[in-house]
Amino acid sequence: MGMRRALFVLVTMCAGVAPAAAADAAADTLTTDPKRLIATAAMVTAYLVFCAVIAVRHAVRHRMPASAPGGDRGAPAVLVAYASQTGTAEELAKSTFRALEAAHVPSRIVSFAHLDAVTLAQAQTALLIVSTTGEGDPPDSAARFVRTAMGSPHAAPGLRYGVLALGDRTYTQFCAFGDAVHASLSAWGAAPLFDAIRVDNEDPASLDLWWQQLQALAGAPLRTDPSAAPVTSTWTLAARTLANPDDAEHPAYYIALQPSGELPEWSAGDIAVIRPRNDPADVTSLLARLDLDGEMQLDGPAGRQSLVRHLAGSVLPRTSDELAALVRQSPQLLVQGLQPLPVREYSIASLPEDGRIELLVRQMRLADGRLGLGSGWLTSHAALCGPIELSVRANTGFHPPDPQRPLILIGNGTGMAGLRAHLKARVKANVGKNWLIFGERSAQTSFFYRDEIDAWHRRGILERADFAFSRDRAERTYVQDCVRSRADDIRAWIEAGAAIYVCGSLRGMSTAVTKALGDILGADNVAEMIETGMYKRDVY
Repeated sequence: MGMRRALFVLVTMCAGVAPAAAADAAADTLTTDPKRLIATAAMVTAYLVFCAVIAVRHAVRHRMPASAPGGDRGAPAVLVAYASQTGTAEELAKSTFRALEAAHVPSRIVSFAHLDAVTLAQAQTALLIVSTTGEGDPPDSAARFVRTAMGSPHAAPGLRYGVLALGDRTYTQFCAFGDAVHASLSAWGAAPLFDAIRVDNEDPASLDLWWQQLQALAGAPLRTDPSAAPVTSTWTLAARTLANPDDAEHPAYYIALQPSGELPEWSAGDIAVIRPRNDPADVTSLLARLDLDGEMQLDGPAGRQSLVRHLAGSVLPRTSDELAALVRQSPQLLVQGLQPLPVREYSIASLPEDGRIELLVRQMRLADGRLGLGSGWLTSHAALCGPIELSVRANTGFHPPDPQRPLILIGNGTGMAGLRAHLKARVKANVGKNWLIFGERSAQTSFFYRDEIDAWHRRGILERADFAFSRDRAERTYVQDCVRSRADDIRAWIEAGAAIYVCGSLRGMSTAVTKALGDILGADNVAEMIETGMYKRDVY
């Protein structure tokens, strides 16, 4: 009788009945029928098995690292690490991580700012997406890793790794930092999964190779997550105004772009990625030399469209040999062999509250006199009120500091665009502990956004504003000279917790400013500011 009563109480408790109520119910419903007893025992056994399964799953879930989504949870997570200066490497790393997650491959993602040699050496598989800034320099976010890991011997014989190196072939030291990471890991005894993939300005063919290697690693088809990458959309060239009409040698333009659809969100410091087009005159000339109808519809990398549109967005032949090779091909083969034009990046000078993206673009000319690809498209070739293909990319490495922290903004030339966005953000936050140090050739010809800067200074949003107009004095004075002459004040601001943001030219200004700050604050202190995010740069 005791066993039958216990079974009944257990079953009724499993059904959600309180123990006391279950015992009372047992007194009324106990039975000696063997069939009913067997059925009751079977129910209890099944329920206990069910509870055990749930308990095991719960325990496994809570033991599982949160950074190892999908796949075989017992397998070591693939480490995806990125070193990014303007957000491209970070964007690709997030896309890689999410693609692995969707393919049920355990993975985790980390910035080089938080990566150390031990973490990397202990990983079994690592995918490293690293950019090179300027002539072979690492991104600022990788400064600590370079100092603590790459300069010291380590052993990682169990590590397999792959490197995606991002760079720009216009620099002599193309992808040098990516190459250095690859060489360091090889010296640690790690084994490469494949040869380092070097990418010139987000070249699609090189990126396709990366995805092929990832697919082989995953052992399953991969799909990229669209939310991990900026969406290219069509904007309208709403305004184009010459910003320095008295400087015929170095014209710069205020560019305003209006969205065709919903305005995206962005932050001060973010980047506008422009897909430029060739000069229409160059396309017309090439069609004439090939004796082809530009309106014929052909399938190509960009889908089915007219030949003239294919050519407008592709790298055109520049030598007689390249042209001769095209003449021998059919139009369809010609289109299939075209390489897309590289994208161009510009610091956004406005905030979403302005209702549009504003840029400051210097018109550049190549050695043969032709306009540069991006600047030529925006400042000359694109039709006013015509379409511009654009995406917004988050540049977290240049996002604003805490609004209450003092901020020193340093820049030159069209770098004023990025500084302007940060000043607008400070105006929005109603904080006035801001100091602008800006340099250009002449206050008369190239004082960009002068009226706004003067108004902010009068209102107290700019507590200090110092300028170095190099052509306005007999003795040339540059931004770095202005920085040196304010050494005592800069020390005081840094002691008060100020951050320093630099935007403008990499060659000359940025390097010289960093050296000047090193002389003022100490090179080690500047290096520490870079590692802790108190000294940030958006330079080109």
